Amino acid sequence: MARFEGPSPVAEVARDLVRRGVWIAPSLMFVGALIWGTDGFFSVGYGVALILVNFALSALLIASTARISLSLMMAAVLFGFLIRLGVIFVAVWLVKDADWMQMVALGLTIIVTHLGLLFWELRYVSASLAYPGLKPGVAKRGSGPQRTQGASSVTSSTISSTTSSTTSSKEHSQP
Repeated sequence: MARFEGPSPVAEVARDLVRRGVWIAPSLMFVGALIWGTDGFFSVGYGVALILVNFALSALLIASTARISLSLMMAAVLFGFLIRLGVIFVAVWLVKDADWMQMVALGLTIIVTHLGLLFWELRYVSASLAYPGLKPGVAKRGSGPQRTQGASSVTSSTISSTTSSTTSSKEHSQP
């Protein structure tokens, strides 16, 4: 049974998403307050909190199940997505009639924050070709062997010397 060993890249990405979300939340809440007043401020804050919890739960599910089995992880991703959508639906449904809730502000916040954070993180992940903190040639202290660029490159002289030594050994072994 295949499973993932070592630190979870998805946990690092989710931590980064939540950190960025907490950083951008006051600005979004300020915009909500400008457009919808105090109700917009609280509605936007609630929406940002929902999305950040959603990202954290997703990472927790993936990281914990990947250590057990990759098949279990795939099932957790699929069914976890459906369950998390259900949790967001229930969280919105519970406050839809609250005095402080502006549904347009909440809906826009959920969509914009979710997609905005994903695209923001995509830019950083694709720039480093891995999750944040793992870049070729850079290793954290105590994280095991260091990766360096070009460490696995094979030159043409290495190939030709290997080929010639194999050919000469075959010639000497023939009767």
